[in-house]
Amino acid sequence: MAVIRDERDIAEGLAALIDLDPALRPVIEAAGPVPLRLSEPGFAGLAHIIVSQMVSKASANAIWSRMLAQGPVTPERFLAHAPEVVAGFGLSRAKTVTISSVAQAIVDGELDLALLGKVSTDEAMARLVALKGVGPWTAEVYLMFCLGARDIFPVGDVALRAALGHAFAMQERPSLTLTAERAALWRPWRSVAARLFWAYYAREMRGDALPVT
Repeated sequence: MAVIRDERDIAEGLAALIDLDPALRPVIEAAGPVPLRLSEPGFAGLAHIIVSQMVSKASANAIWSRMLAQGPVTPERFLAHAPEVVAGFGLSRAKTVTISSVAQAIVDGELDLALLGKVSTDEAMARLVALKGVGPWTAEVYLMFCLGARDIFPVGDVALRAALGHAFAMQERPSLTLTAERAALWRPWRSVAARLFWAYYAREMRGDALPVT
């Protein structure tokens, strides 16, 4: 799996993207700095992404703070919490089930997050989405922001599609198919392109859309 490690890789990716698709030059100029945003890989990183999905940043931070107040977020500790403790975190039932299933898979030896960076991106995606409740967006964001995968563009992310539509003056938000087709031009730097459009969304559309902090 080719990875992004630091800001130099972001700069290299942005330069490569201009060569691959010159129409991105004004997007890069408008977006301003493109953040790296890499988090520590492992169970806590994946759990944080699950917590953050489909809720406001403030709500996600509040839930995560309550989880951290019980100690380090590890698979064993999460599974050992009494039901009333887990209920107090404020997680939805679906997210509780998803985090629990991930924790159980790790404890049972069915999932080794440390090995995901040593296989292809496609294989890593397949292993993650095989887990109950883990969909493509969750898997893609984990691979991008915890493992640094270089060539992923989460076409299902509404903010990314909205940013594409705005940047390219489309009449409406592009479809999943159209987004995937355009993103294919940006291989093998699609993860930098995704970061670019999240930065563009924040700068030009005044939205806080990055899926991790």
